[in-house]
Amino acid sequence: MIYLRIFLEMFVIAIFIFYVSGRLIGNRIHVLKRLFSVIFGVGLTTLVYWYSYLRFTDYFNEGFLSAVTDASTVIWIGSMLMISMLFFLFLELFDTQTFATRRQKSAHKSIFLRLRHNFRRQKRLSHVLEIAMKNGISTTIHYARHRENERDLAIALRRTLEQSGGIFIKFGQALSTRADLLHPAFIEELGKLQQNVEPLSREQVQLVLSKSLPGSFEEAFSSFNIEPLAAGSIGQVHRAVLRKNGAEVVVKLLRPDITTIMRDDLDILVQFAEWVTEKSTWAASIGFRQLAIGFANGLREEIDFDIEIRNTIQIANILEKSPYEVKVPRVYREYSNKNLIVLEFFQGKSVSKGPEIFEQFGVDPKEFAKTVLFSLLEQMLFSGIFHADPHPGNVFIDGQDGVPVLLDFGAVGRLAQPQQEALSQFVIGVQQNDPEMIFDAITSLIEDTKDIDRPKMQQAIGQILLKVSYVDRIPTDELIHALFDVVRDFGLSFYPAVGTALRSLITLDGTLRTIDPTFDMFTDAKQFAKKFKRDSLTRPFREPRATKERLEEEVALLLPELKKIPRRVEHLVRRIEGGRVVLHHDIFSDKANARYVTLLFSRFILLMTGITFGIISSALLAIAQFIDTVYAVYLNIAAYTGLFLCVILLVRLAIQAVRDIKDGDLS
Repeated sequence: MIYLRIFLEMFVIAIFIFYVSGRLIGNRIHVLKRLFSVIFGVGLTTLVYWYSYLRFTDYFNEGFLSAVTDASTVIWIGSMLMISMLFFLFLELFDTQTFATRRQKSAHKSIFLRLRHNFRRQKRLSHVLEIAMKNGISTTIHYARHRENERDLAIALRRTLEQSGGIFIKFGQALSTRADLLHPAFIEELGKLQQNVEPLSREQVQLVLSKSLPGSFEEAFSSFNIEPLAAGSIGQVHRAVLRKNGAEVVVKLLRPDITTIMRDDLDILVQFAEWVTEKSTWAASIGFRQLAIGFANGLREEIDFDIEIRNTIQIANILEKSPYEVKVPRVYREYSNKNLIVLEFFQGKSVSKGPEIFEQFGVDPKEFAKTVLFSLLEQMLFSGIFHADPHPGNVFIDGQDGVPVLLDFGAVGRLAQPQQEALSQFVIGVQQNDPEMIFDAITSLIEDTKDIDRPKMQQAIGQILLKVSYVDRIPTDELIHALFDVVRDFGLSFYPAVGTALRSLITLDGTLRTIDPTFDMFTDAKQFAKKFKRDSLTRPFREPRATKERLEEEVALLLPELKKIPRRVEHLVRRIEGGRVVLHHDIFSDKANARYVTLLFSRFILLMTGITFGIISSALLAIAQFIDTVYAVYLNIAAYTGLFLCVILLVRLAIQAVRDIKDGDLS
């Protein structure tokens, strides 16, 4: 009976602590964490209270009311609340969920699955960090600001990513293309990363097909080659024949285990990037954590074949009316979905096979390269939607007519109209060796132009142009890498889409030189850019009907506003004459600014309240030590109560601050 009473009392107290801690911490909290915090707080405090005080009293013979009203019981319950909140703060600080993917976790996953998943992820993260420490990345990272030490850091980073395997290798391969951010030592080292992926087994292929095809396998294909044409970390490609029309197709399958890889390794990759960023100002300056988050988000899109299907159809529609004959595989939508793509098969070879294939198909390499270049430039500068990864493996020669074929539209870039025009201006400026024209183009390609020192930057651009002047062929990769260095040295950065376009040009230049080693991309690009400007100016004359319709639409939109102008001018003149015009700018008119300031102010008030309680309580406690009367007891009670409230308020503030940082409320 005594033990039942103790259990019921503890249960009632635990419920009380659970409720009060929830009200103090805030409603938007993790219930499981709160439950663990209360169990820990109640258990630890009860254990200490029992061994230090309760076992020396006649507690079991006292009534419930007298036990509850005892001063030591009040301290005991207050300590439970405080320890529970402190433990909750500890759990928030060391939560293994990443900030970037926090909202993506399923609320319906069972507690036990979440615990097992978190344990597995924490174990994997510890293994990755152990690899990093073993390779000396924590030592070399402190000296990365010096050029002579960047090679050591690059080697340590490459070894860490290589030994971590999986997504980490793919991340390193992605970093090896970021010459706009990384020193050439990193580009060289990370370029050595190679990923050996085992192809899917026959059973796995059959399982993916049975789950992804709208009907049965036999209804879709009359034949299917189980040996893959190519296998990668995300999917693999097979050759097949459609039953309905006998068309030869390629079938691109998504690996069945890729979702698990995304769930585990991408989160761990972001945590690893956060660890590196915390240890290094170098990593913080290049946005290493943001690179990891951007890579993770991009890869999550890449594994959704619905996006690749849309990209392929968009590029195909763009090239349909193009004067440059370049083919894009047809997508068989009736068989394709987010896990499977069925594409038209082209009997041909990749340009990576070398010059001999052009002789085999009787194709002029220079004209072929020019067609590919003009098609990619048209995509960038006219439509704004372009193939972002035109490496040699993604450019084929059609074996029937020798026409270029573009493959793999998992990576597609998009440029806005001002950036299209600026990129065209940049190409012309390079060919004309004009630093002012290039500077004007760059100002439309970078994100923040407020603090640019124009004379210094033009001088730096001029130095770059001198390095590539008086040569037979402008070295595209050296020129663009040097341009990235200048932009970075001035504390600026390109728009992400512009960076993608410039890196695509570097990749394209390598592909064009694979096709024709003597090809000069900028010489022919200048011809295209001039045509682009000329077509923009003459379009109203070449397309008078379309121009007339566009003008009518614009006028129809403007007329209602034009009618209001005389009345508004008269109203403004009257206000000026009456002295009632006041210029006013209010930062709180922006809701984001108002919310930010309000949030900071509320946190400041809470902080000051907690500090005030602490100062007053400490003063009362000090005064009570010099009073010998019975009133000192009340001063002590008031002082300890104030200190308790101080701790509660400050812990509440700390928990809220951690939560705000994780949720991005102050970003």
